[in-house]
Amino acid sequence: MFYILLVLGLVVLAYIFRQVVVIGKSCKSNAKLHGKTVIVTGSNTGIGKTTAIELAKRGARVILACRSKQRGEAALQDVKRESGSNQVVFMQLDLASFKSVRSFAENFLKTEPRLDILINNAGLHIFDRTEDGFGMTFGVNHLGHFLLTNLLLDRLKECGPSRVLNVSSTMHNVGSIDFDCLNTHKDLRKGTSILDGIRIYSDSKLCNVLFTHELAKRLKGTKVTCYSIHPGGIKTELARNTDATAQMILSNLGMFFMKTPLQGSQTTLHCALQEGIEHLSGRYFSNCTVRNVFAKARDDAASKKLWEISERFCGI
Repeated sequence: MFYILLVLGLVVLAYIFRQVVVIGKSCKSNAKLHGKTVIVTGSNTGIGKTTAIELAKRGARVILACRSKQRGEAALQDVKRESGSNQVVFMQLDLASFKSVRSFAENFLKTEPRLDILINNAGLHIFDRTEDGFGMTFGVNHLGHFLLTNLLLDRLKECGPSRVLNVSSTMHNVGSIDFDCLNTHKDLRKGTSILDGIRIYSDSKLCNVLFTHELAKRLKGTKVTCYSIHPGGIKTELARNTDATAQMILSNLGMFFMKTPLQGSQTTLHCALQEGIEHLSGRYFSNCTVRNVFAKARDDAASKKLWEISERFCGI
């Protein structure tokens, strides 16, 4: 009997842990988005796709900005079907190519009169080089979104109040930025081990938080606000480019410790929709709640330096 009660107790504790810690809070906003236009990068899968569905349900015109034409067009049909909306468009965007980012922005600005919410959601974890010679994780997770945001800022300002959301991660807490390495190797770190990959990913997520911090300062006096987001550990395809060992570990962890894409999209939806958070521009959100960050993630000198080196790398 003792062991039965012990097992039952552990099951109850595990359930409470999953509900409170893993799944967390939900977006409570009832806001509708009729007449509004939203871009979601990396929206062919995972939380990006789920975010696109939820925003389309609320009446937004949603632009699916994805690298793969085949996967993007398949997602387009899924999003239309699941949201019941025809106001969904696929536009090809490869964040690993400055040429593609510029082409996307030019095409968008020519064909779409509004931009109300830009959700920089796409992210990856891979050893490779971008078309422009930068480390792939750094190039896609930070530089591509940095360039995209800057190319679309004027339209966001024209359509204010508007928002920019940068999907980061709690992994930013263990990240750092080696500016010397960026200047010499066009990457956040050297090395190709599994640990190096985790560190580079964490560094790129710190870039997201610092970018948001600096962007908010530069947007003062406008009607554009910005937020960085930790969606939680999500069972998505983020690890599809990692080795088999990492995929196996993440798959097993995902059975209990990771959120579904719908659960993981809640903080993004909160920051996109919740009224009255404009005074929190530049802040970091987790579990639909604003959170304090370590000093390195709100360092004015580091965020300014990252902005300036990013401008130089992007040629703007």
